[in-house]
Amino acid sequence: MGDPSAPTLVCCNGVGVSTFFWKYIAQHYKGRFNVVLWDYRGHGLSSMPVDVARADLTIERNAKDLEAVLQNVGGGAHQPVILLGHSMGCQVILEYAKQFPTRVRAIIPMFGTFGKPLDTMLNTKYFRPVFGVIQKVAAAGGKAGMRMMRPLYASPFAFTIGTRTGLVDRYYAGRADVQNYLDHLNHMDPRVFLRMVAQMADHDMESFLPQITAPTLVIAAEKDLFTPLHRSQTMARLIPHSELIILPEGSHAAIVEHPETINLRIDRFLEQRVFPAVKQASAG
Repeated sequence: MGDPSAPTLVCCNGVGVSTFFWKYIAQHYKGRFNVVLWDYRGHGLSSMPVDVARADLTIERNAKDLEAVLQNVGGGAHQPVILLGHSMGCQVILEYAKQFPTRVRAIIPMFGTFGKPLDTMLNTKYFRPVFGVIQKVAAAGGKAGMRMMRPLYASPFAFTIGTRTGLVDRYYAGRADVQNYLDHLNHMDPRVFLRMVAQMADHDMESFLPQITAPTLVIAAEKDLFTPLHRSQTMARLIPHSELIILPEGSHAAIVEHPETINLRIDRFLEQRVFPAVKQASAG
């Protein structure tokens, strides 16, 4: 942790993702903010659960883990933080705001939904039952069954497939950025990925959204196939006084496709909505 008096940005990843997607935001705010990057259980540099089959990998547990992280990084334990979430990380930061409301200075959900993500994934009602079948087949096949997912993202053609299908934007997505994601998936235990997805499937923060009082900026992408645009629009509508920015042509990976636009928009949000409010509260 750097200057304990500097504002703290906390970045929460999507499922199956480590901290690499935050590199452009981390670089932009380095030196001015304390930027906290961390991994969920079984992801990145975090250790594996002892018993994956029974592990608590819920959104609620991830939020509690985040608080444990902040209590161990110094300055983050002594001031409200600015929460950024990408994909599943949106559910994590909303859950954190519910559990620890006095710890939150601002909320920035990016390219994610507020609940039940499998019900709208790829903008179809069929994704949840398909995932259920994949989960059962993988579990029945033991370790060999769990490895059945790896050819989907370990293939040298994975990047090409992703761009051709529109999962990432072939004109803006950097191959290195997407490859970091594919490499991370290839090295993590598929059991962790499947269990975390299964446990986030029914998590729903919709009823909590109208209770949020922290300044909120919802960032969405026009062509996000994982999180359809209407989910971000609904989130922004239900959170009082929130702002919504939609990135034209952006995909679910827009966090690495349009970093300059995202950074500039976050700058404006912080300058106009977050720090003036802090100054006003201090003056009062």
